[in-house]
Amino acid sequence: MPRPLGELEDAVMTRVWQWNRPVTVREVLEDLQQERSIAYTTVMTVMDNLHQKGWVRREAEGRAYRYTAVSTRAAYSAALMNEAWSTSDNPAAALVAFFGMMSAEQREALRDAVRIVQPAEEPAEPAGPPPAAAAPPSADAADAEADSGGRKGEPGR
Repeated sequence: MPRPLGELEDAVMTRVWQWNRPVTVREVLEDLQQERSIAYTTVMTVMDNLHQKGWVRREAEGRAYRYTAVSTRAAYSAALMNEAWSTSDNPAAALVAFFGMMSAEQREALRDAVRIVQPAEEPAEPAGPPPAAAAPPSADAADAEADSGGRKGEPGR
């Protein structure tokens, strides 16, 4: 299970996920500087840490690296939700509480997701044993028919 990303790690990974292409430290730095004052070495350290943790892969390009996400934001979110849910001592209650926190749009997205992963419902079979006509003959019935010479309703010969 992935450990939740820290605030700066999340800010960096958000850009890597959104841009969906190999990125440099310089590109991430310039985008982050629109929101906050941050040093090149800080961004470089965070991206190196993300590489060490397996969140990004990197390829050398000259004296710099280009970083690419290893998985998607959706996969990361799913892993966090699964971990939180699996640590509950009452998973059903945890789900009910979680669903209660969801907006109408989120519940609709959940319905859509369930339809995608759930196989199409098969027609329900009637309860109880199958109709007699569909049931294979029992061994006793087959013996009785053989004793009667295969003619129903006549005593055996």
